[in-house]
This record gives sequence, C-alpha cells and structure tokens, in this order.
Amino acid sequence: MCLNAEVPLIESGTAGYNGQVELIKKGLTQCYECTPKATQKSFPGCTIRNTPSEPIHCIVWAKHLFNQLFGETVDDEDISPDVADPEAKGEVDENSKNDAEKAADEKVPGDGNVVRVNTRQWAKDNHYDAQTLFNKFFYDDIKYLLSMSNLWKTRKPPTPIKWDSLLLKQDETDQSYSRQYHKIWSLAECAAVFADCLKKLKLNLEKMDQGDSLVWDKDDQPAMDFVAACANIRGYIFEIGRKSRFEIKSMAGNIIPAIATTNAITAGVVVLHTFKVLQNQLDKCKSVYMRLRPNPRNQLLVPEKFLTAPNKNCYVCAAEPAIHLRIDTKRVHIKEFRDEVLIKTLNMVNPDVIVDAKGVVVISSEEGETECNESKLMSEMDIVDGVLLKCDDFFQNYELSIIIVHIDAERDEPLFEVIADPNQLKPKEEETVKTSEKENGKTDDVSDGPSTSKKSKINEVLDDDDDLCLIEDDDDHNVSKPTDKSATEEVTEATDKLQVKSPEKPIATKRKTTTVDDDITEILDSDEEDGPTQSKRTKRSEPDEKGVINID
Repeated sequence: MCLNAEVPLIESGTAGYNGQVELIKKGLTQCYECTPKATQKSFPGCTIRNTPSEPIHCIVWAKHLFNQLFGETVDDEDISPDVADPEAKGEVDENSKNDAEKAADEKVPGDGNVVRVNTRQWAKDNHYDAQTLFNKFFYDDIKYLLSMSNLWKTRKPPTPIKWDSLLLKQDETDQSYSRQYHKIWSLAECAAVFADCLKKLKLNLEKMDQGDSLVWDKDDQPAMDFVAACANIRGYIFEIGRKSRFEIKSMAGNIIPAIATTNAITAGVVVLHTFKVLQNQLDKCKSVYMRLRPNPRNQLLVPEKFLTAPNKNCYVCAAEPAIHLRIDTKRVHIKEFRDEVLIKTLNMVNPDVIVDAKGVVVISSEEGETECNESKLMSEMDIVDGVLLKCDDFFQNYELSIIIVHIDAERDEPLFEVIADPNQLKPKEEETVKTSEKENGKTDDVSDGPSTSKKSKINEVLDDDDDLCLIEDDDDHNVSKPTDKSATEEVTEATDKLQVKSPEKPIATKRKTTTVDDDITEILDSDEEDGPTQSKRTKRSEPDEKGVINID
C-alpha cells in the first residue's frame, strides 16, 4: 500500500538479540520482494521416521502424529517406519532374520504394521485407547525399526517401551507437573499427559462436523501437551536430549523470544529515521542492523554505507512491474481469455500462462497439454481478484505479468479491460530492432523486412516457364513492358511501381551504377552467363586517391 501511494515506510523487526530498521520508498530503495526469501528448513522423511538424532526431529515427528490422528492427513507426514530408506537396503543377516521371527512370535505384524488402514480410522476403531496407541507407536514400530539392521551398524539402536513397563508404574496421583512448563517431564509423566490429551482431543474432534479435522496450534493446550509428551517419549527411546514444554513450544511454533532491550533500541532507531523522513532527508535513512556482539569496528548498530537500490526485476516495485486486467472472472472462460485477451488484445501468438503464487500451468503452448482447462471459467481455476499471472510467448520473446482485477460486468459492459502503457504490450525483439535502428542513425519508416535495404516483393511467375523475371523497385530505370498483357496486370495489382522485364536472349551489358538514395549505391552486374541480371546493394565508401570505389 505504501508503494502504491508512494508513502515512505520505515520497516523494522527484531529476532532475539538481532534487529534491523530500513526505509522502503518506491524508486529509491528495495522493497520486501526485491530479495528472495529464505526457504523454510525441512528434514528428510527417512530421518524423521527412522533415525532421529536431534530434539527437533522428535518434535516434527510428534506434530505429524497429531495430524495423522486428529488433523489433516498428508502423505509426506506419515510417521510409520520408512521401508524405502536407502540405508536400510542391503544384505539381511541372520540376526535380523531372527529378530523378525521373534517379532512374529510376539504377535508383531511382519510388516511392522506399515501397510494398514488410515491411521485415524485405525485409532477410531480402537476408540483412541491410550495403551493400544502407545504400544503401536513406541513399541511395535520401534521393534520393526530394529529389524532394519543396516540402520544400526554405526548408530545406537533405540529401546522399545511398553505401556505396562516398570518405568510407567509410578504414582501419578499428583497432576501438578502438567502445569510446570519449565520442567522436563519424566517418562511416566509424559505417558500420563499422552493419555489425558488423547481423551480431550478425541472429544474436540467428535464435536466437529463430519469430515472436519483439528488444526494444531501452539496455543491450544491439549494439542501442545500432546506434542510435548510424544516428542519426549520418542527422545527417551532414541536417547536424545529431552526438552521442557516451554522449549518445545518455541521450537514447534517457530517462536523466537523477544528481548526487551533489543526492541527498545530498535524502536529508538525508528524514531531517528522518522525525523529524517519528516525533514525530507531520505538519503540519510540508511538501513541499520543491530547485532549481539560488536563487529570488527566495535559497532553494535551497524549502518549500511548506501541506500539499497530496488531490484529492477522485482515484480512489485519495478517501474512497470505488470499490467492490470479488469475482467469478469465468473463469466470468462480460459479459452476466451487466451483468444480474446492474450492473442487479440495483448498481441501474443502462442502464450504460456502460469499462476505465479502456485506455479499452476493454466495455458500451455504445447498442443493438447491444457486443453481440459479451456472450458473452465477463470474463477474455477482460482484466477480471482488479486492473482498474478506470468505470461510468456516464447516465439516472440514476449513476457508479461498480469494482475487480475475482478469486476462484475453489467449486461452492456465489456467483459474485460486492459490497463497498461502501450509500450508494455510489445515483444522484446521489436524493441531491440528499434533501438539498433536509432543507434545506426536510421529513421526511415519501413513497413517490412530489415531496415538496411528496400524490400522487393515478387509476385506470381509468368505463365511462360522459359521466361525469368527480374523485379526492381528503382523508379529511375525505364524498363520496356512485356508483351504478355495479363502478366502485367497481375504485377500492377501488387504495386504500381514494379515492372517486369523478360529478355528474349541473354545480353552481356557493361557494369553501370545508379544512385538509389543518399547512402545506397545500386550496381547491376552481368557476366556472360545466361539469365537475368542480379541486383546488389551496398553502402558507398568515399573514393580514395585513385578514384576507386571500395565495395564491401
């Protein structure tokens, strides 16, 4: 909004002990979108499922477990052992076979219960029984992981835990620990929280409409307690350092703690920048960064030397980032959008169109690739108000960004309107040619063809196959008219200035030169070979001392 209104924006933020203050002004400094944003850190699925080594791995696994039981199910967030782990592949030794046989004797499914019904459906069938779920996730699955012997050649193997183990037979009469968020819960306390949260989350899920699911929220106590308990139980199994609920909340919710002094200092720098803006000293509003430790110049507040210029390729703050298309997205089909808007109005030939935010291909130049989209309305393809489309016409080197502005067109109103500078609606090749012409000092208005010569248009060949035609566009030559009257009429219809000469026999002529314009010399050559004379054109060079014309 500040960019569109051309109002200076003093942007600031803190992250722990770090802080920054910068000015955002259209045309003067960079904006949010000028620099690419860091991608969110992710972890390999096989590490989360099979071989966790850090507390964050256990926390991510616990959040996935919550979604499998109560939230929106995602295939990539499966919490079962990953049988496709490349490290697990290899020769299976006798010990692993024995382990598998023992597992079968203990009534553990041979496949580790990996191939099964949806996790949530399985949990519902078991009435979310704490003991059943606990033994499945923290005993059966761990036993199956142990059967993958290759995973534990260089790692310490995990320790499966059963619900009725001695570690869990402790007195749980005191429930005050569940409120001690800065304390690291014991294994028995984690199991008790696990059972209590299952009951609460089950009730919350049953209150929702059929097909709806819970959404994990760090501020939802049962959801947060469930993740904290499951993460610590898994950490105990893999001998990974456990965390308090407070620490797990900050890690699971991507929370960076706020430091009061950092906020105060950063706010002070914002006020100093405000004074400069009010005094119209924008060039002095350089970005300032606050650091925990002094830099080599002993500075805690480190200013930039210069204002950071905007990125010329930024689609938000560039001089002409995109055109605006006012269109009724509820009445215009994709085929109409392509034919009427892109091809007829925006001068494209064979466009490709992608929804920028989602990367969805709406229109493809490949034949038949997006034919199924043609009958759909734009709104059905999620092309609604505010959507940015990236259009590319490869054949013309023509790229264009289109910002969709939805309108409810009345009966007599047009369905779309393009709001743009006409100079934007041109392929890059045309602009390049015009630029090169200006640089060469050529301003002649030529409709077709290269700008270095006049273009001759050859029409149909005469009916007599033995005759060859030479067509010249030079008005200074008087060429005799051919005897074939109908052929002359055909040539005359194309252009009044073109004439046809059909020689009866080859004639050798001397070289002659005629001046076409100020800087073009036409030279007619004729050797003793059969056929018409050929036309060559070149720039005339200045004669040297001997009076010879140099021809390139």
